Amino acid sequence: MVSIFNDVIGPVMRGPSSSHCAAALRIGRLARDLMGGKIETVLVEYDNAGSLPNTHESQGSDMGLFGGLLGWEAADDRLPQSGQALKDSGIQLVIEYIDINDPHPNTYRLTLQNKQEVHTLHAISTGGGIIEVIRLDDVELSIAGDCYETLIWSDNDGSNLSDKIDKEYSVYSVSVHPLNRGSLIHVKAGEHISIPKPKSSGITNIKHLHPVLPVEHVPNIELPFTTCNELLENDGDQQTPLWQLAIDYEKARGGLTENQVITKMTDIVKILRKSIAQGIKGTEYDDRVLHHQSGEFEKLMNAGQLLNAGALNRIILYVTALMEVKSSMGVIVAAPTAGACAALPGAIIAMAEACDLDEDAMVKAMLASGLIGVFIATRWTFAAEVGGCQAEGGAAACMAAAGLVTLAGGTRDQAIGASSMAFQSMIGLICDPIANRVEAPCLGKNVMAASNALSTANMSLAGYDPVIPLDEVIETAKQVSKQMPRELRCTNLGGLSITPTAKAIEKKLAEQKANCRSGCGC
Repeated sequence: MVSIFNDVIGPVMRGPSSSHCAAALRIGRLARDLMGGKIETVLVEYDNAGSLPNTHESQGSDMGLFGGLLGWEAADDRLPQSGQALKDSGIQLVIEYIDINDPHPNTYRLTLQNKQEVHTLHAISTGGGIIEVIRLDDVELSIAGDCYETLIWSDNDGSNLSDKIDKEYSVYSVSVHPLNRGSLIHVKAGEHISIPKPKSSGITNIKHLHPVLPVEHVPNIELPFTTCNELLENDGDQQTPLWQLAIDYEKARGGLTENQVITKMTDIVKILRKSIAQGIKGTEYDDRVLHHQSGEFEKLMNAGQLLNAGALNRIILYVTALMEVKSSMGVIVAAPTAGACAALPGAIIAMAEACDLDEDAMVKAMLASGLIGVFIATRWTFAAEVGGCQAEGGAAACMAAAGLVTLAGGTRDQAIGASSMAFQSMIGLICDPIANRVEAPCLGKNVMAASNALSTANMSLAGYDPVIPLDEVIETAKQVSKQMPRELRCTNLGGLSITPTAKAIEKKLAEQKANCRSGCGC
């Protein structure tokens, strides 16, 4: 079940793409646990028909996966050097491309080995850093990384042991998967269960996988709503502010208190404000398309040498600063993704400051935005590889519009109406990063998303009619994504990605990287 902090606002990370960097890192962390931290060789296989053969290196899958295999966190400052660190650790890694027709474009197939054992793990990245392990060895199962997983191999059918675990331990679920010889017992719980391994038990192996998401699974959840229509039916005429409804939702989803929810979002806002300041001050990184530009924008803005756009100029500045931090491997928050990390927080924080509103107001606006993101994530995706940039920039605009209305003191329905209008105007947006880097036209699309959010927020506050309900807009975007050719969904195979200039830049960066021997991390 979707959590604001798992699926929508987060993770806190480094790298150009959450569906590549953060997701791959989480997959690597689970793979490391599967091997008990003892990995000698890793074979990584990517489907030629998916997105990863063309993007795994330049968009950070390698960086994230290597860091995860080493046990690092998504915001670790060593991540740009994870490739060298993996070599230094003695782990041998091979990447191969295969024709397998995986259903999901972001599928990771890992074969891990040491002197004692060999395991295969298949996982998918579903957008915004969210992952799911869908196969382990020859067993189809589901591991989302939101609870403590205990895997027990038995040389018998496992029925007696599974019954014992279910009766004697506090667990969320116990499932038994038949193997050619014996069984695999999969236990989900709030902590790892400790099972003795006497010879008579039939147990041949035990593995413990740790959670990789910030909000863990809570059993027997009863969510107040999962769609916008359900929210409206549940809240009726009360017009409860979206930020309060977001708190109510996350309390139910994560078993958190109201203060814990507010504290989590406050911490995120503080990280974002620090990253904005860092971006304006200046960033450097060799492997990038765009140089530092936000500092000059601030200089001209303060000197009155730009067109007078009011708070919009501050929004452009903050969006640009966050995108530059992302491109320099600085710390950002995927909101809802790394590729669209700047539109929502840039718009919210800039507008709040322009209106002399405090951090509490920013937190409430971010919570309202996060709840709109829940409706998107529940029924669709944030992954551009699945939905094009409408799933990233479109979602960010949709969410930001609700946050801006919240900053202005608008009603619940005005915030939802603004979200609908913002998303409507971005349906069909393709994902075509230049030189296979998540910088351009991504920067412009983030600025467009934030500008769109500001426009529709004011339109909604003035009583403009969104016409189409938000749930129907989300469903329409989902259906449009199915009509998009693969080439226009973050594969580096279409749109601006294949212009002569884009290919020339890509070639230049590849040559620069091949010639780099300074250990700069490019």
